[in-house]
Amino acid sequence: MNLSNKVICTVACTGAWPSKADTPYIPLTPQEEADEVVRCWEAGASIAHIHVRNDEGKASMDFDKFAETVRLIRARADIVINLTTSGGLGLTDEIRMKPFQELRPEICSFDAGTMNWAHSTIFENSPRFLEKLAIETAACGVKPEYEIFDAGMIYNIGYYRRKGLLQHRPHFQFVLGAPGGMTAEVRNLMFLLETCREVVGEDFTWGGLGIGKGHLPIQLACLALGGHVRVGMEDNIFYRKGQLAKSNVEFVERVKRLAAEVDKEVATPDEAREILQLKRQA
Repeated sequence: MNLSNKVICTVACTGAWPSKADTPYIPLTPQEEADEVVRCWEAGASIAHIHVRNDEGKASMDFDKFAETVRLIRARADIVINLTTSGGLGLTDEIRMKPFQELRPEICSFDAGTMNWAHSTIFENSPRFLEKLAIETAACGVKPEYEIFDAGMIYNIGYYRRKGLLQHRPHFQFVLGAPGGMTAEVRNLMFLLETCREVVGEDFTWGGLGIGKGHLPIQLACLALGGHVRVGMEDNIFYRKGQLAKSNVEFVERVKRLAAEVDKEVATPDEAREILQLKRQA
């Protein structure tokens, strides 16, 4: 199978922060999120990146919410599931890891370092937690997706690889535009790519996203540079300036159109599994 022209489209429908006050279209409950993921899968999305909210609509790592959301998605769609390990602040390591340990998605997030977040708080990913996360993802057969907010996080991945804790083919997700991290500029994306080559060599896969107004420029750059893309209301609630997206499907459909313009196609879930060397467990 020739996968060289395939682009993985990850859709992050919910995230931890946007609220119904920001946009009435964001899905927050397990049923809302599952329905939205299924619609995105039907539109062609390859991977669903899952966050959940509590009954008040706030960021959460509530295991029961994850279990219900995953159950509802798996009953209706064969999309690749990627569970967050960062659905809230100040949580124990055990709470953050339980969803992937118990539900066995094919991917989970591995936020590769601590950073100031939104100029207001600390997004903590301590060395203790990252080492546990490396060990537990390997034990569970769940592939970590390295979420990279600045270049130092790539060197953290290199450190754990040298220790022998991360032995698979790495997959990086460049998250640009978060206040406290690198800005969503193409020059930063290219710098991070070169840093990855320095640290892990040429054998890795990667994708990127730009938060807010950086959403489309980074998406276009990823397509031009041979990467994969993430879209969705977790990162951007506007389809264009001043126009709220009414569904995450709108973002998926745009990826398909843009990919076609550069003679690429959005990968099916099974093609994404092959590209990322994923282990199907459920």
